[in-house]
Amino acid sequence: MERYYQPEIECASRESILALQNERLVKQVRHVWDNVPYYRKKMEEKGVTPDDIQSVADLHKLPFLSKDDLREAYPYGLLAKPLKDCVRIQSTSGTTGKRVVAFYTQHDIDLWEDCCARAITAAGGTDEDVCQVCYGYGLFTGGPGLNGGSHKVGCLTLPMSSGNTDRQLQFMVDLQSTILCCTPSYAAYLAESIHERGLRDQIKLKAGIFGAEAWSEEMRRDIEKQLGIKAFDIYGLTETSGPGVAFECSEQTGMHINEDHFIAEIIDPNTGEVLPEGSKGELVFTSITKEAFPLLRYRTRDICVLTREKCSCGRTLVKMSKPMGRSDDMLIVKGVNVFPSQIEAVLIEQGYQANYQIIVDRINNSDTLDVLVEMTPENFSDSLGKITEMEKSLVAALKAMLGIYARVKLVAPKTIARSEGKAVRIIDKRKI
Repeated sequence: MERYYQPEIECASRESILALQNERLVKQVRHVWDNVPYYRKKMEEKGVTPDDIQSVADLHKLPFLSKDDLREAYPYGLLAKPLKDCVRIQSTSGTTGKRVVAFYTQHDIDLWEDCCARAITAAGGTDEDVCQVCYGYGLFTGGPGLNGGSHKVGCLTLPMSSGNTDRQLQFMVDLQSTILCCTPSYAAYLAESIHERGLRDQIKLKAGIFGAEAWSEEMRRDIEKQLGIKAFDIYGLTETSGPGVAFECSEQTGMHINEDHFIAEIIDPNTGEVLPEGSKGELVFTSITKEAFPLLRYRTRDICVLTREKCSCGRTLVKMSKPMGRSDDMLIVKGVNVFPSQIEAVLIEQGYQANYQIIVDRINNSDTLDVLVEMTPENFSDSLGKITEMEKSLVAALKAMLGIYARVKLVAPKTIARSEGKAVRIIDKRKI
């Protein structure tokens, strides 16, 4: 049924996967040592040579890489192949500093698209599906990754990119799209637009593959209800290739990591100590098949949990939980750790949509937390004389979740700008 399902890999025994990882890790460490002076120097400073790495059990001996290293080494400092062997670059947005640029050989692209094909088949995709890719194309990895994966599965691929919602809906209806690939915030916006235009009965979507930004379980259920689909999570980083590093199956209890290409660790974000399975900590990835840009022990800053509990889908690949936040994006307000996903969960539970904005400021040396919440047309029409009580209810719910006071301001529908890519959730004026 699944044209691109690879049971020999995805359902392999733990012993087989580990043997493959050991072999590829040893080869990759030697490749990096021989071709990336920047990382070789880090190894030498730690007193490590390739001979010290004989298996995954030795991985902890290697130094970490961080986004700061990638910026310092920009553009070619971590390149492990001659430029003549590279056929593409992808890049981050650069919104938090100097852009991160990743390089790809054709082999790298083939493997990346294989990973994305696994994600599509895990969501039920076959060569009979119409896959509408609404992630951005160009330097952003979302569009190119899912586009290539869709081709490998054999889907009819609609390379829509993001934006132009009227055209998105026209093609979705006319070509009877069955799989939607985009950010969860744009999926929510499309759902809202579909209902406004009365198109719900003309939409034939069965599944959505959503990633590139954090989203809560409550937002997932809301999107599923609004679009009548099953919503699957997908995970990836430009630094490690792009989407497809990990993907959800039908069980929806975490994302299977493609362990034949990536080794995952969980560390204490403060000490760097490797934590046992089941512990919550920072996710670290080692790419063991990437040729042009092979990162060893790259700190993602994403907070999650790894588990090898048996999965009903039959896949034996380790699972990572949905990221619970980022160690670098986490807000510390009045000494309390605050993640946007916590606020989102409260809003959806209270009947609001995931259209909100968090504003943090510092007044008279004290942090303030404001949450702008967009009302739905239904609760807006029923809100006459009730706004104050509705705001008080949300304040109490947020206080129970966060442990600190947040001021809430309910605003009219369509007040907060919609996103066709990654949603802008946080405005931290303390950094301005």
